[in-house]
Amino acid sequence: MVGVSGASGAPIAVRVLRSLREANVPAALVVSDGADAVLREECQLSTEALGQWASVVYSDHDLAAPIASGSRPTRGMVVVPCSGNTTARIALGLADTLLTRAAAVHLKERRPLVLVPRETPLSTLQLRHLTALSELGAVILDAAPPYYLHPSSVDDLTAYLAGKVLDQFRIPHRLYRGWKAEGA
Repeated sequence: MVGVSGASGAPIAVRVLRSLREANVPAALVVSDGADAVLREECQLSTEALGQWASVVYSDHDLAAPIASGSRPTRGMVVVPCSGNTTARIALGLADTLLTRAAAVHLKERRPLVLVPRETPLSTLQLRHLTALSELGAVILDAAPPYYLHPSSVDDLTAYLAGKVLDQFRIPHRLYRGWKAEGA
């Protein structure tokens, strides 16, 4: 499951979804209202266009969607990018949208939950929320660039970050070459 919230970093979400499709891994998609605006600004994509890489797209307002229940098995969930507001709502258990409800379900069911925060600098309050989520079992995957791989473009950085997300779910990919790759 892929949740997209309204922080900068929409290209990472696009790359994750495209990569899941290429790996034949079905993905449910939920896009917050804020994310819809960021998608248009950063990627010139609508939520509907982003949905082409998902198996199913749910409205963030549909709290009755199947993914709002722990009875619906999933491989896990990523929120990419994850805004400070979304981080706070998940950390505080405010399951008032489908995205935050699905995240709460993943925490309660002890399923993988990966959050890719894209705020900088981080306030003390945001750090506390991220710490609380980590203590509850969520993986906090900072969208930090891999300078040691000598990226030659923003697309290289985006591919690396999408690959790190797929790594958390043990989904094979060829999005980046690891540190000290053979022949390097």
